[in-house]
Amino acid sequence: MPHDFPSMLKELHLKVTPRRLATLAALATATTYVSPEEVHKRLQGEFARIGLPTVYRNLEELAAGGVITKVLHPNRQLYYYFCPNRSHHHHFVCLACRTVEDLECCGLEEVEKQVGGRVLSHIVQANGLCQACLQAGREAAA
Repeated sequence: MPHDFPSMLKELHLKVTPRRLATLAALATATTYVSPEEVHKRLQGEFARIGLPTVYRNLEELAAGGVITKVLHPNRQLYYYFCPNRSHHHHFVCLACRTVEDLECCGLEEVEKQVGGRVLSHIVQANGLCQACLQAGREAAA
């Protein structure tokens, strides 16, 4: 199912530009999470003059709007993943094959019960090895 990237950008009150559209397309066609440098490399074939700061800025704007997801890797590198699921959910990140899976469980209500207060924001990401990587004996990438 094709994505309506122009509408996504308009909903975020972001100007629809060829670079933003190409950034979304690059992320949507990736099957794993990707680094800003990988996105930059993909876009260089389409745009002779695109700087890494432009890529970073576009990725941050899209992540702030919830169109893409930031993946916080244990190596302290920041990666990005296009997730079309707009409902409240979290992610399981395989550190070997770099796939990202939706987690429908949250546990926020339980946290609020334990602290006796109200959580205003939260980030939940589970890192590990997916079943296929476990069975293949793969190790987490550095």
